[in-house]
Amino acid sequence: MSTNAFSAQNFSLVLGGPLFQLFRRAHLSGDALELLNRRIIIIAGIAWIPLLLLTILAGTAFGGAVEIPFIEDVESHVRFLVALPILIGAELIVHRRLRPAVSQFIERRIVTPEDTPKFERAIESTLRLRNSPMTEILLILIVYSIGIWVWIKQFSLGAASWYAIPDGTRMRLTPAGYWFVFVSVPIFQFILLRWYFRFFLWFYFLFRVSRLNLKLIPIHVDRTGGLGFLGTSTHAFAPILVAQGAILAGLIAGQILHAGAVLTDFRVQVVAFLAFFIVATLLPLTVFAPRLAEAKRAGLGAFGRLASRYGSRFEGKWLHDSSTDDELLGSGDIQSLADLGNSFGVVQEMRLFPFGWRDVTRLASMTAIPFLPLLLTIFSLEEFASYVLKAIF
Repeated sequence: MSTNAFSAQNFSLVLGGPLFQLFRRAHLSGDALELLNRRIIIIAGIAWIPLLLLTILAGTAFGGAVEIPFIEDVESHVRFLVALPILIGAELIVHRRLRPAVSQFIERRIVTPEDTPKFERAIESTLRLRNSPMTEILLILIVYSIGIWVWIKQFSLGAASWYAIPDGTRMRLTPAGYWFVFVSVPIFQFILLRWYFRFFLWFYFLFRVSRLNLKLIPIHVDRTGGLGFLGTSTHAFAPILVAQGAILAGLIAGQILHAGAVLTDFRVQVVAFLAFFIVATLLPLTVFAPRLAEAKRAGLGAFGRLASRYGSRFEGKWLHDSSTDDELLGSGDIQSLADLGNSFGVVQEMRLFPFGWRDVTRLASMTAIPFLPLLLTIFSLEEFASYVLKAIF
């Protein structure tokens, strides 16, 4: 195994960048993402606790002269107390799951020793992008320009609330609103956008690897030439999908509670959301499709020629040679023919993408979890339990 600083064992989408170094100096993280609970409490606390204190001082925490007091703003609570901690905690999961996956390219000899230097250069290039200060500076600029504008225009409820009060044709921010708009929301948006950037890094790395002369095995039992571990690796991103689902579920809950909407009004949005994020998560793996298709064609050709030769000899010996005294029943020839047929079937079943329906359904089910509580807005808990019992029994 290479001892190069950019070997597979040093790969991480998470352990780098100015913010990570800042967390280390502030004792909010160790070299391997230790102190996770401390990070979650501090970051979520900065985003949420001042909002609670400021609204208590303003009398808008539990009621007052506003339509939407702080305690009833489900979207904000879900965003800062559910989705934000999940996004922070997902760093440790992704770090621990992807590093062994990247090592599999070397351990399974999918990347040949001759291409190992190119493989390490792909890692080096990816980590250089990850560590770039300009990336996080750009994310901050996006958050404090486009991000805030989009949030104000698209996602605010438009009613008198704990964070903004109508003032003629405009909305006037309250003290809690200023913290909300210029501190809490940017913190959340920055962490979310940084995850989108990490998705890009993963795509970029896999694209570089897919350009190498990979040694794919058409007869591999995972039906993906030996790349089946990549489909499993996408499960590491499930917490990010759960967090995204929680954000949309919180937004829908706010519309149901304060705008008179019903859950079925959002069925198209929910389905489109699930489809988009599942496709986005699996999209990086599609870069291997040309290589897998090439390996499948080569495998079918090779096994086809082998089957023709063996079949011709088998037919000549057992069907046309009447002088043979061997018994077909129990013969190794018939077993070899069956094994050859099974092997050819494995090659025929080889998939063009290193993931299967099990991976898709698992990601879909994880993404859909945050929407389950919204079902209680349609029928009661007792009715829901009754439907479940009827479905089971």
